[in-house]
Amino acid sequence: MAETLFQKIIARQIPAKIAYEDDQYIAIHDIGPQAPVHILVIPKRVIPTLNDVEEGDRELIGGMFGVAKRVMSELGHTDYRTVFNCGAGAQQTVFHLHLHVLAGRAFTWPPG
Repeated sequence: MAETLFQKIIARQIPAKIAYEDDQYIAIHDIGPQAPVHILVIPKRVIPTLNDVEEGDRELIGGMFGVAKRVMSELGHTDYRTVFNCGAGAQQTVFHLHLHVLAGRAFTWPPG
């Protein structure tokens, strides 16, 4: 399987504006933001889609929300939206699980 765009960012082969990083996660600013603040929280371990999450991944997935909360707090946002896209039909374009965290404007419902 070819390296994903996110693996290349994690390996510093491609530049990114990093908002947070630790040994399990990296959070970057989206290069095509859909809100004034648009962060992607990415586990460093590759899981292609939500459909590939296994029982043992619960802690890793839960930690993504902890990273989202931390980054949004650091950026001064308490109102934000979190989104996982799962599969091409849901507009997932990089098949390395990532959580979109959007803030800085009012959101409507239903989305998309």
